[in-house]
Amino acid sequence: MAKTIGNPLSWLLQGAETTGHHIGETVGEMGSDGVKELPQARDLSMDDIIHSLAAGLEDFAACRSDAMFLVLFYPLIGIALIVMSLSMNLLPLIVPMIMGFAILGPVAAIGLYEMSKRREEGLEPRWVDAFSVIRSPSFGAILVLGLYLAALFVIWLVAADMIYSRTLGPEPPASITSFAADVLTTRAGWTMAIAGGVVGAVFAFAALAMSIVSFPLLLDRHVGLPVAVATSIRVMRKNPVVCMTWGALVGSALVIGAIPFLAGLIIVVPVLGHATWHLYRRAVQ
Repeated sequence: MAKTIGNPLSWLLQGAETTGHHIGETVGEMGSDGVKELPQARDLSMDDIIHSLAAGLEDFAACRSDAMFLVLFYPLIGIALIVMSLSMNLLPLIVPMIMGFAILGPVAAIGLYEMSKRREEGLEPRWVDAFSVIRSPSFGAILVLGLYLAALFVIWLVAADMIYSRTLGPEPPASITSFAADVLTTRAGWTMAIAGGVVGAVFAFAALAMSIVSFPLLLDRHVGLPVAVATSIRVMRKNPVVCMTWGALVGSALVIGAIPFLAGLIIVVPVLGHATWHLYRRAVQ
């Protein structure tokens, strides 16, 4: 039978299902508690986003120093990527790298989910508690899903480089100022910006559909990877407007946090991470 190439979302879900069948009980289709049906997705409203953000701010205020220390290395990684891109004539990929934080954000916030979970249980969360996720029965599934998002991030960078090569490239820009001028004042630059925005939105949508509740669900319950991803997609299908609003909010906040040389991510990432846990609580029965 001939094979067809599906869209990125279907390909990633199929890959997750295949992986889930091969890595055993931890990442199998059913968790150890015998889950036979997908967790039920609730109807969401804009109020749920507001309440989740408020709860995220409350969690951040309660464990501010621990949360900030936990995510301190993400801005450092971003700065390292920018420096590397400048030294390797990869200047056109700086913006895609920054926007890629939206794809990798759920992985970056996994420890924050654990802190919110512990605080919800009446415990005093510390930054070291974030690493207890390693002992979670679903750690294998969390790791595999993180690898899928990392692969999606790499594919996005490849696509962004191809868009640049077809518009302003393939030669690297002479300088930052000339590159900025070309993007803002030439037809090819506008074409690159629009095409990059559209393609980037597709990748962001795929990542959002896969991960809007899957990481918190895996951390909270011993379910398999396909169950977690399918539940996340079900939440997205049931609440498309709210989920897209949440995705746009996350992307905008990450961009704003990246403006002061990525330093704002030290605050933005913890708040969004804690808020995502509370959104999961509202989204999944």
